[in-house]
Amino acid sequence: MNKFKDYSDQNLVDLLKQQNMAAFEEIYNRYWRKLYSTAYRRIQSREIAEEFVQDIFTSLWINRELVHIKSLTAYLYTAVKYKVINHLHHESIRKQYFNLQLKTLSEADNCTEELVFANDLHVSVQKEISKLPPKCQQVFKLSRQENLTMKQIASQLGISEKTVEHQLGKALRVLRMNIKQIIVVISSTIGLI
Repeated sequence: MNKFKDYSDQNLVDLLKQQNMAAFEEIYNRYWRKLYSTAYRRIQSREIAEEFVQDIFTSLWINRELVHIKSLTAYLYTAVKYKVINHLHHESIRKQYFNLQLKTLSEADNCTEELVFANDLHVSVQKEISKLPPKCQQVFKLSRQENLTMKQIASQLGISEKTVEHQLGKALRVLRMNIKQIIVVISSTIGLI
């Protein structure tokens, strides 16, 4: 029969400070299940609740000569409370970090998709420009890529401004029509529509 069963918590704490292992075992037997239940109710994990309680009792034994315990019950329940709070705090930080990583990956995916789309569109536009008749192609490049005015293009090519206007209009009509189709194809290929 356990002679410490009838001892008060304060008597057990006093004996614990004197390195009495039997007093420690009585404290353990008296509080283990209660502390475990308290931790489990808050975190819903048997393994973590057991780990918390084991850590608390290990710390109690290791620090038995240093701790000043006025109320053993309050001391142990406070220890569980702080274990749970720290655990929930770390879980919250871990989830935030995980969500941030997912968001960053998602943004990177979006950025990659946009770069792929822009690159594909640029390549397709260049192909369409190269399909234009030579004079049309030349007028378009001088207007849109070199930013020359119609007067400057006419002067450089030795043609009238009216011809420049006609060639540019023709190039823009053909490109608009073909680029609309290209955008639909590229968008559906990379999943934008």
